[in-house]
Amino acid sequence: MGRAVTEDPEHPDRWLVIDGRRWRRTDPALPHPLVEALQSQLGRARAAVRAAKRDGDDAALAAARHRVGLAKHGLGERGEAWWERGEPERLAAAEAALAELEQR
Repeated sequence: MGRAVTEDPEHPDRWLVIDGRRWRRTDPALPHPLVEALQSQLGRARAAVRAAKRDGDDAALAAARHRVGLAKHGLGERGEAWWERGEPERLAAAEAALAELEQR
């Protein structure tokens, strides 16, 4: 069975609704290569979460979840709402998140 995906009627540019739950969209002002790099890091971090859970490794799980959080913050999907911040600040935060993820 597929998921029911719709747009938020009041703010379709800010929110995506999946199975009745509202999720923040990625910041549309971020350059595509930056979004792709952050999404790649997010995918790797999520895989690390699964592996840590499977292995019962609490330290690895905490580290992987931190990486997921960094990527989500960089994409504007967590933390302060991207539409409430200036574009230069958002871009700098996304670049800083990616730099930190690439060092790990």
